[in-house]
Amino acid sequence: MWIGRERGSGAAAGEGSSFLDGQLLVAMPGMRDERFARAVIYLCAHSPEGAMGIIVNQPAHHIKFTDLLVQLDVIPQDERIRLPTSAGEVKVVRGGPVETGRGFVLHSADYVIQDSTLPIDGGICLTATLDILKAIATGDGPADALLALGYAGWAPGQLENEIQQNGWLHCPADRSLVFDTEAAAKYDLALRRIGIDPGMLSAEAGHA
Repeated sequence: MWIGRERGSGAAAGEGSSFLDGQLLVAMPGMRDERFARAVIYLCAHSPEGAMGIIVNQPAHHIKFTDLLVQLDVIPQDERIRLPTSAGEVKVVRGGPVETGRGFVLHSADYVIQDSTLPIDGGICLTATLDILKAIATGDGPADALLALGYAGWAPGQLENEIQQNGWLHCPADRSLVFDTEAAAKYDLALRRIGIDPGMLSAEAGHA
């Protein structure tokens, strides 16, 4: 996993030593890859070695967090009824086309596992071990959490090129948009945070 060496400052990727980890990538209407059409991606890491992010607005339909807890042997089937209400509220999304069989938990910074949790920015962290699922199942996990199946990854220089080719906009992220906003509303809300009326958006490049 790549870790950005300097937080994104709103400058275009590739300018100086500024990286975009902790920001949202918002797909432009001209996005050619259908897997990322209208995607909003929380960028977890960005450095000269590449980038890694989680799509936060593509629900994994028909997959429930509580079902995954049973499938992964975090809890036995007969323990589902005893799960805290907060566990049932954790949303499951398709995080990207890479390692789709693996789970990645985006969560608030009130829960950290030593040597396993990656602090990102703005009070958001990433953890990809079963320990966090066990903590959520017992009510001891983070206040906010989102389970992603898979992630989006970019080779060195690839994300910068996609931004320059009008593939992405970017803007600062916040916990409410990542965790609280309904998935169907995140794309338009992210555009408005950038200052763009979704109905007027063209395929021109730009950034916050």
